[in-house]
Amino acid sequence: MDPVIIVGAGPVGLALALALARQEVPCVVLDEGAGKDEPRPARTIVLREETAALMERLTGVPLVHAGLRWAGWRSMRRKQVTAEVAFGDTEPAPLHIAQHVLTGALRAALAGERLVEVAANSRLDAMEQEPSGVAAHTRGATGTWWRGSYLVGCDGSRSTVRKLQDIRFPGRTAVERHAVAALRTELPWHDEALLHRTPPWRTSGPSAGEITARPLPDGVWRLDWLLPPGKDLVTPELLLGRIRETLAGWAGGPTPPYELLDTGVHTVHHRLARRWRADRVFLAGDAAHLLGALGTHGLEEGLRDADNLAWKLALAWHHGPHEALLDSYQTERRAVVAARLRAADQALPLVRGGGGLRSYVPGSARGHDALLMDGHLGRGALGAPGTYAGSPLTPGRLEGETPLPTAPGSAVTDVRVTAEDGTFVRLRDRLGRGALLVVLIAPGTGVWERRHWVSAGIMPRLAAAVSALPHRAELLVAESYPGAAAHTVLLVRPDGHLVTALSGVRPADLYAAAQAAVGGPAAAGAETDATADAGAASR
Repeated sequence: MDPVIIVGAGPVGLALALALARQEVPCVVLDEGAGKDEPRPARTIVLREETAALMERLTGVPLVHAGLRWAGWRSMRRKQVTAEVAFGDTEPAPLHIAQHVLTGALRAALAGERLVEVAANSRLDAMEQEPSGVAAHTRGATGTWWRGSYLVGCDGSRSTVRKLQDIRFPGRTAVERHAVAALRTELPWHDEALLHRTPPWRTSGPSAGEITARPLPDGVWRLDWLLPPGKDLVTPELLLGRIRETLAGWAGGPTPPYELLDTGVHTVHHRLARRWRADRVFLAGDAAHLLGALGTHGLEEGLRDADNLAWKLALAWHHGPHEALLDSYQTERRAVVAARLRAADQALPLVRGGGGLRSYVPGSARGHDALLMDGHLGRGALGAPGTYAGSPLTPGRLEGETPLPTAPGSAVTDVRVTAEDGTFVRLRDRLGRGALLVVLIAPGTGVWERRHWVSAGIMPRLAAAVSALPHRAELLVAESYPGAAAHTVLLVRPDGHLVTALSGVRPADLYAAAQAAVGGPAAAGAETDATADAGAASR
């Protein structure tokens, strides 16, 4: 088959290419730039634990050495600390990394990938769809036509793919604006991120009313100042005044030394594409959605788009059309992003309204600060990773289903498991390979070599059930899982979301759940190949 064409070489497009290549799907990445990224320290990404693990799995690089995990978070209003968080085992620290550093790690991983071609200076200007594939034309001195099986537009907010497919992109413009600076200096809070509202030195009007400070490696900080509504020009003089005023205010004296590395203005828009799929064409990342008000991070949602779409495209590429599975990408991801946009739109009047009766209600300011902290730290409706509770890939009621704290459609907890070769690994390490994961909870197995229990008890029966599934699956064993009783069997999607949990070995239920997870029976002519492949992989 023809490769998958990915339009756009930002983090989302590069991550999607790597994710597909890991599942033996060839790709062509159309990069309208020169194939490298300009260092911009003021453009950064905050990654939650699951997304950071995804990026490390794809790049093969421990990103903690390229970014910084925060030691803590504090929220302040005037001179008072209103909330503090110390990150640790109970609340993993977010990873803060410059976008060009992450993109560089993705490009470096792709450089050694035989299945991916990155075509620099290739700007899309036309495309055609046929029943069997997609043709894309890039402009240039000679002009080039590229032939692909599918095409994914990861080409940003002004997506050419979206425009060529005539897909509407409604929403709100300039929901928020921030002046941004990256600088090297010493602040009173070592490796702790800070949200400071209405600082006491505020002398320059409403635009100085909210400041966010987020640390990066090597003593670098990204500072964001919320700007008032409108299109007033942010001059260098104004920004330098903000920097000096803020640093002096936090130091409680003269402005401490600093080295200014980069500046910019970050404008937040809220938009959601009407469709994320048009036959063999898909949208992902900023081409499909824009969000980011109240501390939320839109790029992270784009990386989750890539994770969701990759295994579904890979299955269709290898085994033939799975329309219900491909349709589920839009159903799942669009619902998650729409929910976050609704939450932000509902919170904006409360948090940004100010004045009126709300300013006299006891505790209202503290509640607003908590909402903002949720957005920054990936909590609650504003920031928590979405679940696919209403997914069409969720099986119907199963006789052997058992409830867990992890609901179907939610991301599974990362636990230590024993792989089929007897090695101990993390559950997250087995994701992204295109296989379903079947996890047996068997207390006590962790202290014995696999050869002692692999042929005992319920293992032979479970292994036989796994080998008969309609899609390739890997059998893993864990000593424990939160809320799961002994002999509970978890079925996990390739992107780490729970399909179902069963009480004991129930081959019929397991088969039904696996078939639902891949969108139902395979298309005519493809089922035999998929089943044969699953059986061969299990032997």
